[in-house]
Amino acid sequence: MIALAQLLSDANICLDVEANSSTELFSFINNLFENQLGLSQSIIQSCLQDRETLGSTGLGRGIAIPHGRVKNLKEPHLGFVRLKQGIEFNAPDKQPVSAFVIMLVPEEANQVHLEILSQVAQILSNQQTKELLFTENDKFKIRELLTSDRKSTRLNSSHIPLSRMPSSA
Repeated sequence: MIALAQLLSDANICLDVEANSSTELFSFINNLFENQLGLSQSIIQSCLQDRETLGSTGLGRGIAIPHGRVKNLKEPHLGFVRLKQGIEFNAPDKQPVSAFVIMLVPEEANQVHLEILSQVAQILSNQQTKELLFTENDKFKIRELLTSDRKSTRLNSSHIPLSRMPSSA
């Protein structure tokens, strides 16, 4: 099992980002990762946009996992972006998406890609985790939520304001 905590740094967790479209979001993500990974300009943005043309990575209920294989990337990386306002993202429930778990893997890392995607999907299957991704403002706690290998979270969420979480269709 891949240790997700090694793939997600606090620097790659961004909250209350302004983006009005997937193009703006992918541009933001490209800029976030570009300098630290030493990749050529716009390669990440192109990779994510190309993947979305194959089918939306939106899961529904305001969450998506944009992911892709990136040429010249040496190791996998994760990120998390929460938008101030949800955007149209072709999610299966047709609801706007505002919480994005970004996954970038080396171009040739087929098995690693599937393993990381599976772990992230399992973490996001926890209802409490999903709710906290919309409300938590502490990057350390967001990182803990996304890298946890347990079924439930230790965070106290007895007072979670669900008003920011999209309702089901």
